[in-house]
Amino acid sequence: MNVLQISIAAMPFLLSLVSRSSKAIVPCLVVGIFTVLLGDAPPRAAMAWCIGILIAAVAVRERLRAI
Repeated sequence: MNVLQISIAAMPFLLSLVSRSSKAIVPCLVVGIFTVLLGDAPPRAAMAWCIGILIAAVAVRERLRAI
């Protein structure tokens, strides 16, 4: 994997750092690791990445609702 692919895989984790609570950080980190490990099987990696983005998006939405 090159640097661009790893940075895209880390996007859920980086997005979860913006969230108000720390409950979303660990699942997004685990999903990012699974995405990197499953890089040889693109459909599985994409599924893990989508789940991570979904978790992070909900956490960020809750952060924005609190403002």
